[in-house]
Amino acid sequence: MSHTILKEPEVNLELALDHGLTEEEFEMIKNYLGRVPTFTELGVYSVMWSEHCSYKNSILEIKKLPREGEQLLVGAGEENAGLVDIGDGLACAFKIESHNHPSAIEPYQGAATGVGGIHRDIFTMGARPVASLNSLRFGTMDNPRVRYLLDGVVRGISDYGNSFGIPMVAGEIYFDEAYEGNPLVNAMSVGIVKAGETASAIAMGIGNPVLIVGSSTGRDGIHGATFASEDISEESEAKRPSVQVGDPFTEKLLLEASLEALKTGAVVGMQDMGAAGIACSSSEMTAKGGQGMRLDLDKVPMREEGMTAYELLLSESQERMLVVAEKGREQEIIDIYEKWDLNAVVIGEVVDGNKVTYWKEGEIKAEIPADSLVLGGGAPQYVREATRPSYLDEVQNFDIDSLDHPGNHNEILLKLMAAPNVASKRWVHEQYDTMVRTNTVNAPGASDSGVIRIKGSKKGLAVKTDCNGRYVYLNPRKGGQIAVAESARNVVCSGGKPVAITNCLNFGNPYKTEVYWTFKEALAGMGDACRALNTPVTGGNVSFYNENPKGAIFPTPVIGMLGIVEDVEKHTMKPGFKEAGDVIYYIGAERAGLGGSEYLNTIHNLCTGDTPGIDLDFEVRLQDLLLDLIRKGVINAAHDISDGGLAACLAEMAIFSGKGAVVTILPLGKKVHEVLYSEAQSGVVVTLKSEQVSEFEKEAATRKIPAIKLGIVDRDTLSIGTEIRLKVSELTGAYESAIPSAMDI
Repeated sequence: MSHTILKEPEVNLELALDHGLTEEEFEMIKNYLGRVPTFTELGVYSVMWSEHCSYKNSILEIKKLPREGEQLLVGAGEENAGLVDIGDGLACAFKIESHNHPSAIEPYQGAATGVGGIHRDIFTMGARPVASLNSLRFGTMDNPRVRYLLDGVVRGISDYGNSFGIPMVAGEIYFDEAYEGNPLVNAMSVGIVKAGETASAIAMGIGNPVLIVGSSTGRDGIHGATFASEDISEESEAKRPSVQVGDPFTEKLLLEASLEALKTGAVVGMQDMGAAGIACSSSEMTAKGGQGMRLDLDKVPMREEGMTAYELLLSESQERMLVVAEKGREQEIIDIYEKWDLNAVVIGEVVDGNKVTYWKEGEIKAEIPADSLVLGGGAPQYVREATRPSYLDEVQNFDIDSLDHPGNHNEILLKLMAAPNVASKRWVHEQYDTMVRTNTVNAPGASDSGVIRIKGSKKGLAVKTDCNGRYVYLNPRKGGQIAVAESARNVVCSGGKPVAITNCLNFGNPYKTEVYWTFKEALAGMGDACRALNTPVTGGNVSFYNENPKGAIFPTPVIGMLGIVEDVEKHTMKPGFKEAGDVIYYIGAERAGLGGSEYLNTIHNLCTGDTPGIDLDFEVRLQDLLLDLIRKGVINAAHDISDGGLAACLAEMAIFSGKGAVVTILPLGKKVHEVLYSEAQSGVVVTLKSEQVSEFEKEAATRKIPAIKLGIVDRDTLSIGTEIRLKVSELTGAYESAIPSAMDI
């Protein structure tokens, strides 16, 4: 059946290039359609084939990651989020995504809508969000714009999350000039759903009605997906309209209404409208169902007059969903959403064929084979040229021994504890509601990972975001391995068994050959560690084009790790010292090497050297030992050694408890600076009662993990060998005051 397509602006190659498409892609579109696309069709292809939606420069590498596991209930990328069986008839939906570009231009709304969008991905699957996390990167804090961005991002996250009513249980913040002008704002959501009660993002059943529910549609966010798929430049400030505006109170209503609607059994499929709005949700649901969809855009509730089909399809207005209902039961769905004071309007239906057809004013504005638009279908997939960066030889061969290391270790440790990457982030996390819903066991601050209890069960979830971009910059493969291993180690230190990851891959321009080589190597490293630790990838997000006029960010593949705590009351672990007289042990690998360390960054203003090595087989044995010790009640505190090395780890354990320690470092090596400040991997400090020492040493010997007695917990001073002697109050002052002072509070 042929239709007259209303005349729109003439489409040509120049217009396609302005939409971010290439000449080759414009030819592909003409081949799919058998004609030149309409203006509206060009807009739809441009957002659906943007990097943000299609992963066209990354999907072939992502597919190499391990994506299968016994506990995975859906395949990676099959649904809005990953889904993992956590036992007791329950499943956990979790995912992390970026909102980097919007946050660089409009930090408050950019961060807020990132939080809103990731929660919608969770509850469209039928899961109730129970925890939030984030991973943030900024430039150096002496830059006024960085402080402005930090303030706006944190307020955006807190205002949205606090109003929505989901606790922030964990996160990380790093500061480095590499992120100057291009901050990273990655938001993660974790939800719980009863097994068998999940929803799918699918459109099927000829004649089934299609509804748009939630907020009205405006012009905010148009071409947001395209905006997120290009470099940040001086012209980016003019693209503020590409940043969406969020309303957490409407999202709370949308959450409750959607979960209630799903319980009726009248919902066939449901998908969030995030990047690319109606265009994305309708085409992805249609392609997945293998049938067609017809939408009448005149029926879409609008909050602005005169919106065109192009604008309606590409708008990324927040707090909206597309729902496919069973024919004849749509009124049940409408009644529920209207009860919650939300729009619920039938705007189309599932039809025979394979196309999405968009009507407006009695004319077809776009008619496109759905499969040609989507990832895994006709969207382009590229293998980009990759070249090993020339700087790697220089940094990896840098002679750290040639540096003049200062000898006053009291001063060094105080400087490290006041370094923004080590210092307390209390100024940030106290703006978040960490205890709402009363399930939080380990909150941000004195914990290696967030822990929440699952009501009605003894179990809990341990969750963590982690990545050291400096490591990935210095050695992409090892850096990728460490990002996974360290996030898993943090989960284990809190009493959880790591089971799966989500990831947010933040890199520069993939058309730059050195960036793409780094991307491939980092993913290969992630895959190595995921296979070793048996933590498959459930899905995630790719964010390319994280550059500013001065260059690319550090490559930053952020890992969101999920772990299961079998008994949240008995097995949850915290890092602070417990009682005077407790014995302190180091378990793990040799403390050697200062490459990529916070010590080099803070004391020498250098980012150089090779990334710390990691033996993944050893790491697996260490984590197994640690988890067994926790579950058997042998140890009473555990803390992973990371930024700042062993000295910072011990200082934090003292700060978190207010108790000191007397420690010797002689058994760990002769190079004092390396022993104290190396960030060598696979190292954990634990404490235990003296009566547990025999069992502890036996368990460690059985696993062939070195266990070295360092000293005992003791009163109010931290003494480390003959090098360091500081009151815990001095350490606490440096640690707690750094960020508030920088923010002029």
